[in-house]
This record gives sequence, structure tokens and C-alpha cells, in this order.
Amino acid sequence: MGDAQRFDDLSDKLARAVREHPELVGLALMGSASEAGRHRRDEWSDHDFFAIAADGAGPRVRADLSWLPRQEHLVLALPEGGAGVVALYDDGHLLEFAAAHPAELEGALAGLTTVTVDDEDGTVATLIAESQARAAATTAIDPALEAGLALIKLRIGVGRARRGEVVSGGLFVRTWALQHLVRALRGRLLDPDEPQRDLLEPTRRLEQVLPRQAAALAAALELPVEPAARALYALMRDELEPGWPEFPSRAADVVAQRFGW
Repeated sequence: MGDAQRFDDLSDKLARAVREHPELVGLALMGSASEAGRHRRDEWSDHDFFAIAADGAGPRVRADLSWLPRQEHLVLALPEGGAGVVALYDDGHLLEFAAAHPAELEGALAGLTTVTVDDEDGTVATLIAESQARAAATTAIDPALEAGLALIKLRIGVGRARRGEVVSGGLFVRTWALQHLVRALRGRLLDPDEPQRDLLEPTRRLEQVLPRQAAALAAALELPVEPAARALYALMRDELEPGWPEFPSRAADVVAQRFGW
């Protein structure tokens, strides 16, 4: 059985498990597990999904995961934030999912999704439609805002690193500043409806749409904290500032002056 067939087989087994569970009413496969995301799958793709429980049953279906398929191959299953669960099989395949009743997912966001199991009332389809609308509304990119926030995170990160808090400083530079910078790059340089955009994670598939900038970002992240921050700062000014009056140039100057760059 090839990788694609194994992936589909597990999707089918998940749907069967949900249909047979007395307290589960639906299944929504998300991201590369969805039909619309099928073209994105490769050997590293995980199963992301919502398993929707009957009202009030969310905690019970999370507490007892015996409904998951291939039980004999599960090596780890852990709660991860509220209604989230992560499970690992002995072949390295990963499930990342929410097992919850609808009220627990009121603020959920969704991108590419295929509803494979639903009840007669269309509970899952309604929940997914609302989650997709919420994602579209809340993930619109304001590149000027993102550029400004990237500068702030660089200022905090380098300051902490110079204080001796290298781990904390590195987190601000390599995670928070990077995420804001990537969002600024996508918002400034790409069409807002570009097909490779992931509504929930701006760094996904960046290499496919901005290969030169992605390579520069990857090189910067291999450096120690302050050189990494300085490389991100230079990239920001080179790629975003020219010809863009909304770029926070004065703030960028202040950051550079504060650090003697």
C-alpha cells in the first residue's frame, strides 16, 4: 500500500469510527487531509481534523480515545490546549485534532476543510462554515501593522539577549518577529487570495511563493540571536521599505540607533 492509499485508508477508518461512536456526530478533515488540500500531501502530511461530539460530550470523547483507529499502533496520545489532542502512531504518522462539542469550538478557525460525516441537522457543516468565515475575517493582513510589530519584537528580543536572556530573546526574534515579518511580506508582496496561503499559519509554503525571501529568512535563523535579528531587520528594510510610504521607517531608525546597528 502506497503513502497516498495509506492516508486515504486512515481517513476512511476515522470516518467509520466517528459514525460508529454513540457520542460523535461528525468529522471534518482539514488542511492537507481535506479533498481541496489533497494536492499538498506528501510523506510528512498529518491528519488534521475536528471530531464533533454531541452536546456536552466533548470531555468524554477526549478522555477515552479508544475510538481512534489502529489502536494497536498508537504510541502516544496527549491533550493539547483546551479541546485539542495530538496522537502519534508507531510509523511516525501524526493526528492533530479537536474532539469537542460545538459550544467548545465557538471561536475556532478553519481553512480548507472537507466534512465527511455530519448529522441530519448539518451541525458540522454549519460549524465549519462559521469557522471559515471567522478565519477569513480575522486573518486579513495589514502589512504596515505587521512590519511595526516585527520591529517591536526585534527590539524586545535583542534587548533580552544583550541582558543575557538568550533563550527568551531567541524566542522573540526567531518566532514572534519572524511571524510578523512573514505576514508583512505576504501582505505587501503577494495577492491576498494567493492559493498557497494558509489562513492559520503564515510561514507555511513560503518557499513556494517567495523563494528568495524564504531562503534569506532561513539563513538568518541559523545565526546567533542578535545577528539573526539584524539580518531580519535588513531584509525587512530591503524588501518592504522601498517605494512604500506606510513602512514604519522612523521606528526602524530608532531600533537601529538603540542597538548601534
